[in-house]
Amino acid sequence: QVQLVESGGGLVQPGGSLRLSCVHSSAIVAAYDMGWYRQAPGKQREFVASISPGRTTYYADSVKGRFTISRANGKNTVYLQMNSLKPEDTAVYYCNRAGAPWAWGQGTQVTVSS
Repeated sequence: QVQLVESGGGLVQPGGSLRLSCVHSSAIVAAYDMGWYRQAPGKQREFVASISPGRTTYYADSVKGRFTISRANGKNTVYLQMNSLKPEDTAVYYCNRAGAPWAWGQGTQVTVSS
């Protein structure tokens, strides 16, 4: 079973930046599309971004142009660079296999507030 550990969240002011990291326990993850998802209080988990093994990327319209997903297969890590953060980006952020998730990790809290 693949284990996923997210980190890098925190409290940031509107307009600020954060870089999230997702370390996975197995090198087989390099063969799969990976995604970032988020869940705000009282809302369902939603798709944020995904990246294929060939580094083709997709983004939700709400984050397009502000967020960048990347991966470093040699480090078993997927990243999410978040710029120009808005209060509505506040959520717990998770990474997982896109479309067919493994067990979810604990996520990392991102709070955008002045």
